[in-house]
Amino acid sequence: TMMALQQASAFLVLFLAALLLPPQCAQDPAMVHYIYQRFQVLEQGLEKCTQATRAYIHDFQEFSKNISVMLGRCQTSTSEYRSAVANLALRVERAQREIDYLEYLREADICLESEDKTLAEKLIQEAEEEKKIRTLLNASCDNMLMGIKSLKIVKKTMDTHGSWMKDAASSSQKVYFLIGSRNKTLWEFANMRAFMEDSTKPAPRKLILTHSWQGTGQVIHKGFLFFHNQGTLNEIIKYNLQKRTVEDRMLLPGGAGRALVYQHSPSTYIDLAVDEHGLWAIHAGPGISGHLVLTKIEPGTLGVEHSWDTPCRSQDAEAAFLLCGVLYVVYSSGGHGPHRVTCVYDPLGTIGEEDLPKLFFPRRPRSHSVIHYNPRDKQLYAWNDGNQIIYKLQTKRKQPLE
Repeated sequence: TMMALQQASAFLVLFLAALLLPPQCAQDPAMVHYIYQRFQVLEQGLEKCTQATRAYIHDFQEFSKNISVMLGRCQTSTSEYRSAVANLALRVERAQREIDYLEYLREADICLESEDKTLAEKLIQEAEEEKKIRTLLNASCDNMLMGIKSLKIVKKTMDTHGSWMKDAASSSQKVYFLIGSRNKTLWEFANMRAFMEDSTKPAPRKLILTHSWQGTGQVIHKGFLFFHNQGTLNEIIKYNLQKRTVEDRMLLPGGAGRALVYQHSPSTYIDLAVDEHGLWAIHAGPGISGHLVLTKIEPGTLGVEHSWDTPCRSQDAEAAFLLCGVLYVVYSSGGHGPHRVTCVYDPLGTIGEEDLPKLFFPRRPRSHSVIHYNPRDKQLYAWNDGNQIIYKLQTKRKQPLE
């Protein structure tokens, strides 16, 4: 810095010298004295500047020393703080592991309690469900099918598909004749003789329904005709035969009506049935080879009482019927026989595969259009290749429930 001040002074002297008057004017004492005074003022100013600069340099050096000391102390403190933080982090991590372990033990206890509670609730629910089913199917009926005793062809027509029946829950002797798988004309015969002999008096009564039926799964129960309404997916109609009006209707749940209930019954999507326990519906579950779904219906209100997914498949099936709350499904190879019951489903579990006898039907050239059981006369009413057939049955008592 001093060197810079000396260089500045020399430069200033040269600059002032350049401004001096010509030699003829340099002999003027007043001018010389003035210049000399100016030089003194400049020198004083430069001296003050030099002193101030030295003071600033000294102060800066002191400041630098103090900063260095403080930085050293900060580094020491930082190391101490860093070590303390690292130790604290280790303690926190250890504490977190202990908390996690305790939480794991607590959750394990909760899970065990929850699993025990869930299992207990499931057992209670299963027991209540079994009790409900036993109450629902608690009727004075303990028979199971053992064989087909005989076949009787009651009438022969030219129609391949159709159904015929008596009222399954009435003492009436009337016989009802429904021709075709899509129709709305029903014939009512006074008795079985009038049905067998067309010339017998009185003549049959012709009933034209307000809606057409779909398939051959119709049943008559206490004066009402129940049938699948044509043109709908799953609507069941309850028709009052005496008043000739629709009494009620329902939509059968569980995906009903989306597939044929039996592979060899090409027009039936919902098959209704009646046995000692009342009204039932059978339909196919989802899938090409879907299993059959069995639904118990309250005939008075058309409310669903219960549904079961059965192990019986719709593939290769041609018909089914219920007897004392047990579903019997008839199968045939290619629809041409032999016709055999190879799947039995009992919601109460009293009949198993080991109890299943060889249930063959008399050989017929084609598959059955319908096979329905009548709990009043304990016979099967069937339609096969235009023939209206009655099958007499051989039964035995089921094993009592434990």
